[in-house]
Amino acid sequence: MIDVLVVDDSAIVREVLRRELSSDPDIRVVGTAPDPYVARDMIVALHPQVLTLDIEMPRMDGLTFLRKLMRYQPMPVVVVSSLTPKGGSLSLSAMEAGAIDVVCKPGAAYQVGDIGERLVEIVKAASQVDVSRCARAAASNASGQALALEATTNQVLAIGASTGGTVALEGILKVLPRNMPGTIITQHMPELFTRAFAERLNGLAMMEVREAQDGDSVVPGVALIAPGNRHLVLRRSGARYFVSVQNGPTVNRHRPSVDVMFRSVAKIAGRNAIGVILTGMGADGAQGMLEMLQAGAATIAQDEASSVVFGMPKAAIDLGAAQSVASLDEIPRAIVELCRQRRD
Repeated sequence: MIDVLVVDDSAIVREVLRRELSSDPDIRVVGTAPDPYVARDMIVALHPQVLTLDIEMPRMDGLTFLRKLMRYQPMPVVVVSSLTPKGGSLSLSAMEAGAIDVVCKPGAAYQVGDIGERLVEIVKAASQVDVSRCARAAASNASGQALALEATTNQVLAIGASTGGTVALEGILKVLPRNMPGTIITQHMPELFTRAFAERLNGLAMMEVREAQDGDSVVPGVALIAPGNRHLVLRRSGARYFVSVQNGPTVNRHRPSVDVMFRSVAKIAGRNAIGVILTGMGADGAQGMLEMLQAGAATIAQDEASSVVFGMPKAAIDLGAAQSVASLDEIPRAIVELCRQRRD
């Protein structure tokens, strides 16, 4: 049984989240709190295993509370945030501070039940997370050393990630050289969040990082991130690679889907591609990575020890799709070495 504490300043939202979570037989909501001060006392008294946390609250905002919590009593936290640009920016800061994942709160309180299935899935995954791994990943980000690479052409780097991926991607992009091959990234993330995420990464990475737009060229020195709620697909016109940003059905319950991106890379770039699958729940990307490998691409999966959630990488490894397995610290150097080996 997973004991959960719900923290939100809206009484309606607290009740809806309590109801949705309690509908699963493996979850027990041990309490609800209207603000971090009440939550602090309830954590001491009730010892919940997972916390769901609103970000924008009176008296003390959720981000400040999260930072205090991770310092004094680390535990898995799932952010339930408003679907707004401000909410997206704050939620990214929360994940950087140690939150496991983020679920978007609809605009109207009575619609919160629509996120119930997704929230249940994330809470279950969060309950299995070793929170110290998040701290290790953040520490690794701070100590990464920049790498160097000779100019490359006609290569594509494709990276897929989910839970824990925001911190992992930050760690990787901060040390990759400015002249990396054209890079495309699918990170499971809601719309309105991906632009803020891309802007954050652009301020940290040596490459240019931006949210992908339909028709953008895939060129060295630029990383394109799939927009929330849209698939990212690689296309080619003559010698030019570009991306298509598409609606379409969810795949593996996700849009954007890593499988959709990887399959397009297998078809369009073949042996000129490198695929990397990072931390995340579920199996999205495993089949697409296998197709990349079969098409001659090089493939890397993050190892269990450095993954916040060893779901997507494990699925790829079990399927035989990962040519190599590496820790988060080792992945950037492995990518650069593969680029050198595969130079035109």
